[in-house]
Amino acid sequence: MHRTTRIKITELNPHLICVLCGGYFIDATTIIECLHSFCKMCIVRYLETSKYCPICDVQVHKTKPLLNIRSDKTLQDIVYKLVPGLFKNEMKRRRDFYAEHPVDASNGSHEDRGEVADEDKRIITDDEIISLSIEFFDQSRCAGGGADEKQCRDQVTNRRYLQCPAAMTVMHLRKFLRSKMDIPNTYQVEVMYEDEPLKDYYTLMDIAYIYTWRRNGPLPLKYRVRPNCKKMKVKHAQQEGQNSTNRSTAESDSASDKAGSPVGAPSTSSSLPSPGTPAQSPHPAHAPNNVNGTAAAATTPQTPTRPFAQYGGKPKKVSLNGSSTSSG
Repeated sequence: MHRTTRIKITELNPHLICVLCGGYFIDATTIIECLHSFCKMCIVRYLETSKYCPICDVQVHKTKPLLNIRSDKTLQDIVYKLVPGLFKNEMKRRRDFYAEHPVDASNGSHEDRGEVADEDKRIITDDEIISLSIEFFDQSRCAGGGADEKQCRDQVTNRRYLQCPAAMTVMHLRKFLRSKMDIPNTYQVEVMYEDEPLKDYYTLMDIAYIYTWRRNGPLPLKYRVRPNCKKMKVKHAQQEGQNSTNRSTAESDSASDKAGSPVGAPSTSSSLPSPGTPAQSPHPAHAPNNVNGTAAAATTPQTPTRPFAQYGGKPKKVSLNGSSTSSG
């Protein structure tokens, strides 16, 4: 079963920190020979006096090491998104610097001058308020046609809008919907983006990053209500276990009844079994037999209960009321 593990930002610090300055990457730059990354300003200053990597000592370039370094925008975006407030503080620091040095303000891009807002960079912080819309998910709607267009208008009317912190999880949203609509526990609520169910541990910030929400409108979410399959399976398993227990109890009771019943004991009555019927026990129990209302003497334990003619033996004499008679 798939398990999701939440890790702390401190566990990722070795991959996000520049070994030259000890801070998080700013303008991350990577050496193409060994793929080690540093801050741009840090590695440029270091390569002025050395031609080897600060970590693995591989030679960057024989004469011009600056030719073998590249800006790593992807790594820098990851750092900005993982470290809260880093992008905002860096932009403010750059604006303050160019405010004190207006001569150099004409050089560089808007991001270099600190003129890029969080919205333009699509950087979201945990304490930021995100606007979202929530509506019921129905595949039969908005499929085209006159009647369906009316359903689409009704669906837009039933849409609700919320403002929530970016750190709020899908699980919190599900609990809010359940309590707001009084949904019983026998049903489960699923929050979806388009037609894809979302994990409970996803935050609104995660959803915005995963599905590239560009702030051009509320974050569009949907929900649906389904029977709780897990509880139904557990209940069905409990019923099967109870039925099997009842069946085993009934079988044990039946076995004990058969063991204590006199019908199970063999007897030597005058109504002998058919030739094809095997004897149930080689040692029949000693029990008195009634023949014509008179008690007869029990046969010996070694006497088989099958007809004598089948075994080719001779008939034995049995005493009845003092008179001698032969059986068989």
